[in-house]
Amino acid sequence: MAEDHKDRLGNKLHDVEKAREDQWARQRDEELVEKMRKRLSQTACPECKQFLVAKSEAGVEMHACPQGHGAWLDASALEAVLKK
Repeated sequence: MAEDHKDRLGNKLHDVEKAREDQWARQRDEELVEKMRKRLSQTACPECKQFLVAKSEAGVEMHACPQGHGAWLDASALEAVLKK
């Protein structure tokens, strides 16, 4: 009987340890995914490789190179420019 109790306690400890490892891994994965999302949201200029900065000119939102190599518009911003 004592050995059966010991086995069940050992299994429970193993399950708790596994749950903690799974929780740590899930948290680490979430941190890495967030880091990748942040990096993907920061587009770099193809000329100088610096991250583009958000800018608004004449009411049009865009992302521009801080060195002045160009600006990038999404479809709705481009439509707004073409209408003006």
